[in-house]
Amino acid sequence: MKKIIDKALFIYNKCRKANSSFPIVFIKYLYYWLVYNKKIMAHQNTLINGVEKIKINGDLNIGVEYVGFSKKSDVTMLNVQGELSFKKGYSIGRGCIFDIGENAVVQFGKGGYITANSRFIIMNKLIIGDDCAISWDCEFLDNDFHQISYENKKIRPKEIVIGNHVWIGAGVKVYQGTTIADGCVIASNAVVRGVFLEKNTIIGGNPARVIKHNVNWS
Repeated sequence: MKKIIDKALFIYNKCRKANSSFPIVFIKYLYYWLVYNKKIMAHQNTLINGVEKIKINGDLNIGVEYVGFSKKSDVTMLNVQGELSFKKGYSIGRGCIFDIGENAVVQFGKGGYITANSRFIIMNKLIIGDDCAISWDCEFLDNDFHQISYENKKIRPKEIVIGNHVWIGAGVKVYQGTTIADGCVIASNAVVRGVFLEKNTIIGGNPARVIKHNVNWS
């Protein structure tokens, strides 16, 4: 009983700071815990399809972290037909959309977070490493959804792989076949499609390219 009371107080304080409805968030938390054995603290405007396909090692917080520009009415949606896993506890910002296809795999490392209003449309595979910061209005897309033929077309891998300790700035678009090495910073509004194997660089522009070397961020 003490654990439940302590958790209720923790959720209450979170909700008060983030303009969330404590009764709804707490009832949903108990539901996910008792029915699915998953610790999911979700804002009242969160819709989850496929809870049973989410693997969590710790708490998953959805829309209950304070972000000054997010609105109480913002809807967060997780449509999980494939696999969505978190190595450790994780935070997903309000207004984010996840659409994970039936055969797709999406994996997040430990120590990271997603700020708000980002989209993850994954039909193949997305790997996000440890300690990655994903800013607002980002997009991850690994499928064209149409067949395009042209002369000398190269067949590229579809999966997206992000290394450890990568900071992805606001408005970044990351498309299929992208690999980003450890320690990199992706500049705001960059459009990234390609393989970047050099660690600790700043990557920016459209199309994205390496613009700075030997970078450290915290």
